[in-house]
Amino acid sequence: MNLVFAGTPEFAAIALDALLRAGHAVPLVLTQPDRPAGRGLKARPSAVKRLASTHALPVLQPLTLKDPSIIDAIAALVPDALVVAAYGLIVPQMLLDIPRLGGINIHASLLPRWRGAAPIQRAILAGDVTTGITIMQMDAGLDTGAILLQEAIPIRDDDTAQTLHDRLAELGGRLVAHALGSPQVPRPQNDACATYADKIDKREARIDWSDSAAVIDRKVRAYDPVPGASSTLNGSSIKIWRARIEYGVNAPAGMVCETGPAAIVVACGHGGLRLLELQRAGGKRLPVSAFIAGFDVARGARLGA
Repeated sequence: MNLVFAGTPEFAAIALDALLRAGHAVPLVLTQPDRPAGRGLKARPSAVKRLASTHALPVLQPLTLKDPSIIDAIAALVPDALVVAAYGLIVPQMLLDIPRLGGINIHASLLPRWRGAAPIQRAILAGDVTTGITIMQMDAGLDTGAILLQEAIPIRDDDTAQTLHDRLAELGGRLVAHALGSPQVPRPQNDACATYADKIDKREARIDWSDSAAVIDRKVRAYDPVPGASSTLNGSSIKIWRARIEYGVNAPAGMVCETGPAAIVVACGHGGLRLLELQRAGGKRLPVSAFIAGFDVARGARLGA
């Protein structure tokens, strides 16, 4: 097929690679403008742009898709479909009307559950035991279009947003290639079952130690790698990157009950957490043994106080 592809991060780059390997022609790639990144804040191209460049694919980076010149450029290609994955811009109906198959979206949830910007993190935070990929026929709504294809995967007890993202990205690439390679019968979503995955606000990542260990464990995993579950210890900001639920802990919430080279155990509202990987502000992610070597953590200290 003759496809226009729109996407920005690694999740989308994996899908673009799968489409190219499946033999589809991609005469145009749309991606977000280069953004400042790294310590030097130098403009860095998106993962999709980098992949497109290795295949010598034409790339456009518009600030909006309502620009008539963008609409005209896409129409001139007479594409069979517009494939969208984590693009980051609203796709207007006038653009969806151009391809004969319309717009095809790769969404990282089992729609109608978790429509919106952060389906992977929200699924972990909610304690969902499964998630998956939906290949969807795009319409003017927010992830409301008809379902073309779905496949579920389990959410493991140790999954972070990063590990779950990586598995879903591979699945998304495989499913979109399959959906475009064989006829699919669209089926409408059940709007009554819809939930919404709001964009993550870094303030959400602040740990409330009065929550149960299970809830805090999900926060730690859902906010890895961004923005990182955070707290304070001895007046310093820290991030907690890896932890394990510890049963049988009975102490005031936030109190350090055990400290040593193997772990720091902190009491929660119910149960406790064994902290295994931490980071001080401006420092590196460290295993607990290295963290303790440079940071005094006494039994009885309080996190979040």
